[in-house]
Amino acid sequence: MFTGLSAFPLTPLHHDAVDETSFSRLVDRLAAADVDSITALGSTGSYAYLTPEERHRVAQLAVAHAAGTPVFVGIGALRTSHVLTNAANAEKAGASGLLLAPMTYQPLTPDDVYELFRTVTTHSSLPVIVYDNPGTTHFMFTPELYGRIAELPGIASIKIPAVPADPEQAQARVRSIRAVIPDHVSIGVSGDASAAAGMAAGCDTWYSVIGGTLPVLARTITRAAQEGRMYDAATEAHRLAPLWDLFTEFGGSIRVVAAIAEHLGLAPAASLPLPIQGLTENQRHRVAEVIDELGLDQ
Repeated sequence: MFTGLSAFPLTPLHHDAVDETSFSRLVDRLAAADVDSITALGSTGSYAYLTPEERHRVAQLAVAHAAGTPVFVGIGALRTSHVLTNAANAEKAGASGLLLAPMTYQPLTPDDVYELFRTVTTHSSLPVIVYDNPGTTHFMFTPELYGRIAELPGIASIKIPAVPADPEQAQARVRSIRAVIPDHVSIGVSGDASAAAGMAAGCDTWYSVIGGTLPVLARTITRAAQEGRMYDAATEAHRLAPLWDLFTEFGGSIRVVAAIAEHLGLAPAASLPLPIQGLTENQRHRVAEVIDELGLDQ
């Protein structure tokens, strides 16, 4: 269940409220594309900006529209008690797993983070994905901490940041993690531009931003890697370099993905939670040009 393509959809907003119709359509689209799992309320899903009630409702919608595809739900929050509430609500909604990032305002220590995961795995029966996203959490995991946390009952997968571009360095990175975690814990790569490289280096899963909006594209790369066609996976990923370049140029993936979803009519205009303004009109035009040139306008 924690292998293959896990697609991270947006949680579109309209007039500062969750657009349930647009979100449901996005999940329908993922289920129809035969992704391996759907991760609602990841960073792409703006989980940190939503109330517990909104998050519970989004989890319910995701499960209802997933057509049997496993749904993982992000539960990260600043306080452990709030994390536990989110976990309980995700379980009530029918989630198959939990995605947990160590959110913080004050800097966290490794012991703080370990205790967070220990508490969640003690209180929830659902398997947990360790969400290592230093770009948003500003917390850096070490292989040693991966190992400590992975020994906890209920830990199912570790979502790591992008692997190095050099293949030998990428393999070494994955091997260093594999060496300290149990065999049953999968390793998933994020950072869409390095997904093919990550899977070639030994990752089991692609936790995909673009897969939440363009699932067929992401599935093509994933299936090629799973079948050992690493050249095909790398070639397709390289073809998409103009898209990955926009992620870098415009300060991250969420604004670009929102612009793509809006361009394709999958989300309303200004679908991100304020104060995130999204892209300017000129930037949106650039995104639309890249999508059209790459033949991704469907």
